[in-house]
Amino acid sequence: MKEIKLEQAKEILKAFGLPKQQYNDRSAWVFLALANVKPKDDWSVATAPLLPTVDIMDFIRSEYGKDYKPNSRETIRRQTLHQFDQAQIVDRNRDNPARATNSKDNNYSLNQPIIDILHAYPDGNWKELVDKFLMNVPTLQAMYQRTINREKIPVHLPDGSEIKLSPGAHNQLHADIIHEFCPRFVGEAGKVLYIGDTASSRNEGGKHMVLEVDYLESLNVPPMSHDKLPDIVVYDEKRHWLFLIEAVTSHGPVSPKRWLELEEALKDCSVGRVYVTAFPHRTEFRKNAADIAWETEVWIAENPDHMIHFNGDRFLGPHDTTKE
Repeated sequence: MKEIKLEQAKEILKAFGLPKQQYNDRSAWVFLALANVKPKDDWSVATAPLLPTVDIMDFIRSEYGKDYKPNSRETIRRQTLHQFDQAQIVDRNRDNPARATNSKDNNYSLNQPIIDILHAYPDGNWKELVDKFLMNVPTLQAMYQRTINREKIPVHLPDGSEIKLSPGAHNQLHADIIHEFCPRFVGEAGKVLYIGDTASSRNEGGKHMVLEVDYLESLNVPPMSHDKLPDIVVYDEKRHWLFLIEAVTSHGPVSPKRWLELEEALKDCSVGRVYVTAFPHRTEFRKNAADIAWETEVWIAENPDHMIHFNGDRFLGPHDTTKE
């Protein structure tokens, strides 16, 4: 019966549009405690007692045998109860809404629309009541998604289009490369052929925000190499140079090993290749300087007008490796 009640609680929480982290086992146990529903109870007996976090933990322990240690109280409060509050599933301090947030008497309780839904679960019109509830209260998942969208980094491409990258230092450097590096060192003839969104890393399936497959293949960049490309690839249509730009905030620069891998992947590429490592600031550059390959370039976003050339015979441009 305990497992049945746990799965039912998860089903209800999922119907409320909560993110996955808030319809896991922990949140389901908490929800059962808030409803005062024991393993053999019908949902029709659900009530809404005023429960401090410690009382919630005591109920879970005594009724469901799940023993949360005292130091788990903050996890339950911050990773379940806060989200229930945001989703308007619970009321905090219904008996005294003005109570200080750090008071030892803080408590949580289910509100009446939620109790009505539980009384109709599982055989009544509970889904209709959920729909009615969600008409008045946006799902927490939708609210979180809007927050993420507001925080996304806009990137204005040379052709006038715009993409939005996930928030983070790495993607901010991507935006700096497009907005600051390209106008200075690629010029108006630059065409963006590839940008990755590093919300997850390349090896973990990070998204391609720009991927011009046909154009890359016209330059003899084979499809099998797309996942091996650096973070940003820009083609200078005037000089016929392919800029391969690695953005470094935590992962490494264009090292000798990385250079050899790219040269092998792009051995049939029909245009000149310019390898660039971009850093957000000098501190990051200094940490990686010893690993940067010769005959590559370095650009630092905090000093956008300058470049560092890791070679002795020339400045910015492709190098003919066939003579070596």
